[in-house]
Amino acid sequence: MVRRHAWRTRANWGALALALAALTLAPGPAPAHGTAPRPRTVSAWLPWWDQRAAYDNALSHAAQLRTISPFWYETKGADRIDGHPGAGERRIIDGLHRAGIQVVPTVMEQLKPGALAAVLAGAESRATHIRALERLVRSRSYDGIDLDYESIAPTGDAAYRKVRADYATFVAGLCGRLHELGKQCFVTVSPQTANTGRVWDYRRLGAAADRLRIMGYDLHWSGGPSGPLSSPDWYDDILRRATAQVPVRKLEMGLPAYGWDWAAGTPGHARHVTSKEAEALRRRVRAPYRLDPISRTPHFTYVENGTRRTVWYQDARGIAEDLPVLRKYGVTHTVLWALNFEDPQLWRTLA
Repeated sequence: MVRRHAWRTRANWGALALALAALTLAPGPAPAHGTAPRPRTVSAWLPWWDQRAAYDNALSHAAQLRTISPFWYETKGADRIDGHPGAGERRIIDGLHRAGIQVVPTVMEQLKPGALAAVLAGAESRATHIRALERLVRSRSYDGIDLDYESIAPTGDAAYRKVRADYATFVAGLCGRLHELGKQCFVTVSPQTANTGRVWDYRRLGAAADRLRIMGYDLHWSGGPSGPLSSPDWYDDILRRATAQVPVRKLEMGLPAYGWDWAAGTPGHARHVTSKEAEALRRRVRAPYRLDPISRTPHFTYVENGTRRTVWYQDARGIAEDLPVLRKYGVTHTVLWALNFEDPQLWRTLA
């Protein structure tokens, strides 16, 4: 999209969702004093539009990678799941397995408002959709499925409690069936803060799934004003809530390897840039490298055809500023959006 990004418009988890009363949640567990931290695991989404280069990148970092989720499938209805170009390529699946990396493809959707809620609303339609996903996981030597269903996230006041309950019921049924098949069940969700992410029932989803993947990015996004994609304070808020509801061993924190390039005075029309593209642009326009003192993320400005533009992105130095927050809450699993977007130094940082 870019995932959910320039290729696909996604909700602004930092600012879009309607207000939800703040919950008073106890801090999550931290490693005991004097004990060595658990090893960090790294997983990543593989974009289908850059499949060959991303696959080669995965193989070159196989020693660090636990799971690859090719961004291959899109739900079109209860009984229909389509593949993007290159979906299910056996050479990639087999190559990743030979490298010791498990393959858990992502199934996303971008249905019209209300369509996904209708699929989830009835026992019969839920069962139909679970059977469709079961056929998919059986179609290749997949290790499981990653659900990235986002159109329900901004559901309005009148319906969100029912949609939240229906989705959790659906996920419990799907994960139960996948576990019977010896497969894993991952669920990707937006961050839950005082005013975002209320449609996700973290507690029920975390109880059913093997991994709850939190998309820790788009604090500022293409559809709004310029600003950082993440910050340590934001991560602290997200993980304080998440670790109070979900076992830490099941949480996987999503890290951004991209940025947005905004033109002054035109919020809502930012260009997507990968971290590599952003850094190359910064060097080309000879802008100084700066870490924002609050968000601890890199940013710069430049002029193009008389228009002043601002770029915020994330790189290895910025992510290094966030990792102490993950350690504070004992979160050792990370997932990168997306392979071949990243600052090459990030692999050393995550090691």
